[in-house]
Amino acid sequence: MSKSYSIPRVGETAPTFTLPASNGETIDLSKLTAAGRVVLYFYPRADTPGCTKEACGFRDARPEYVKAEAAVLGISPDPVKDVTKFAEKFHLNFPLLADADHAVCDRYGAWQEKSMYGKKYWGAARMTFIIDKGGKILHVFEKVKPEGHDKEVLEWLNGNGKAR
Repeated sequence: MSKSYSIPRVGETAPTFTLPASNGETIDLSKLTAAGRVVLYFYPRADTPGCTKEACGFRDARPEYVKAEAAVLGISPDPVKDVTKFAEKFHLNFPLLADADHAVCDRYGAWQEKSMYGKKYWGAARMTFIIDKGGKILHVFEKVKPEGHDKEVLEWLNGNGKAR
């Protein structure tokens, strides 16, 4: 059993973290948000059908995210070995972060009780946060559908100005 945290809201400071990434680096959110906006999306598990659709959508739209002045990060409760393999298999052009102990998922309220075929379990919920330069949450997408989510996020970014 895990504690259920509340989801940080628009205007609040995004919880900071440092996690290992699929590209071999260690990513510090506070360093990224010092440089510009960040799209932080949580996904349940590397190399599953929905997560693959979502990640490949962000991959294919990367030039548009560069134009929108926003870095993209994916985060799951997988070990770094799994996110690295996933990123390499699908030639992802942005880092996936390994939150193996789900501590960051907890802090963002993404670690939630789920149910499949009547069985209850805890896992990462599919949700996305847009964080501004400076670390404040600009927007939260909850209960995300993987297909087309990259376009939904881009639409929001482009409708709400360049990096702030």
